[in-house]
Amino acid sequence: MTEPPRVVIADDQALVRTGFGMILAADGIEVVAEAADGDQAVDAVRRTRPDLVLMDVRMPGIDGLEATRRILSGAVADPPRVIILTTFDLDRYVYAALAAGASGFLLKDVTPEHLVAAVRLVRSGDALLAPAITRRLVERFASRGTQAATLHRDLAALTPRELEVLESLAKGLSNAELAVRFRLSEATVKTHVARILAKLRLRDRAQAVVVAYETGLVTPGADTAATGP
Repeated sequence: MTEPPRVVIADDQALVRTGFGMILAADGIEVVAEAADGDQAVDAVRRTRPDLVLMDVRMPGIDGLEATRRILSGAVADPPRVIILTTFDLDRYVYAALAAGASGFLLKDVTPEHLVAAVRLVRSGDALLAPAITRRLVERFASRGTQAATLHRDLAALTPRELEVLESLAKGLSNAELAVRFRLSEATVKTHVARILAKLRLRDRAQAVVVAYETGLVTPGADTAATGP
């Protein structure tokens, strides 16, 4: 039986930390530490070695974006996955957080059911964001000089088919839609996606979408086949 996720909650509002903690605990998810700012978040991760961090963006001192960079840049051994918490649907900081390695984001008014599902999904190794939502973020902010940790990857390592899959993934297609487009089984699509992530040294699909835009494989405003928003 898989052990329940171990989570750190980083938010400068005690009420938010308490509320999220109660929701997760009610579903058997252990909150191993809380943090009120970025420094505390990094320290809590080093001390408790959680599976996942719920990270607010706007906090005093070191903000959630810098804390995410520090946690995922190698400063912490075996780093956890990070879900960014934000008040706004298209917060400009979210794009930079994805570029820094975060696995997705949640709005703070998320329902209890969605919060629990998101934690379990990301802990399992998937990205929280639907690619179409990630694409919206990238298209809005990628060309604006955002202070992001730009990801430099050599796409030459990918086969022609893997490039096609990455391009379509970045335009918002799900695995099922990719299977239809390329006339492949979903299992084969998952294999292609896994190889893309491995070759580009990426954590999940959210980062793959960012890389596709930052390398110019897909350009903001290009025609997309996404079915999502």
